[in-house]
Amino acid sequence: MNEEVDIMLNQTVIVGRLVEDPKVQELESGKKVSNITVAIPRSYKNAQGEYETDFVDCVLWSGVAENTAEYCKKGDLLGIKGRVETDLYEKDGKTHKSTKIVAEKITFLSSKNREDEVEHEKHDKSSEKKNNKNKSQDKEK
Repeated sequence: MNEEVDIMLNQTVIVGRLVEDPKVQELESGKKVSNITVAIPRSYKNAQGEYETDFVDCVLWSGVAENTAEYCKKGDLLGIKGRVETDLYEKDGKTHKSTKIVAEKITFLSSKNREDEVEHEKHDKSSEKKNNKNKSQDKEK
């Protein structure tokens, strides 16, 4: 028996930065949802020699939505694993298509605010070392 089996897969992984702080909404059904947009710079330059950025819409449900809203802020770097979902809708007598990622798992990769804090700490520590070094040199004189 030789049956052809089509193997199909709808899975995507993206890494990008949050465009705005995530917000959770509770639907009438009691389910919680968050719609986010992630900015992903392209790895190549356009004809004008500039890097373009893709803005990808994602929908997060339940615990994934709540955790992301609680721990992530605008500018944070996220890894998102999910599936592509396409919806068709009517508007002004025309059929439109909307494509988004439905997140199954989100990995919090880095926080823009935390990176800034670390840079400030590094700067403060290097300034402190210079000051201490100057003070010890002054004492030796």
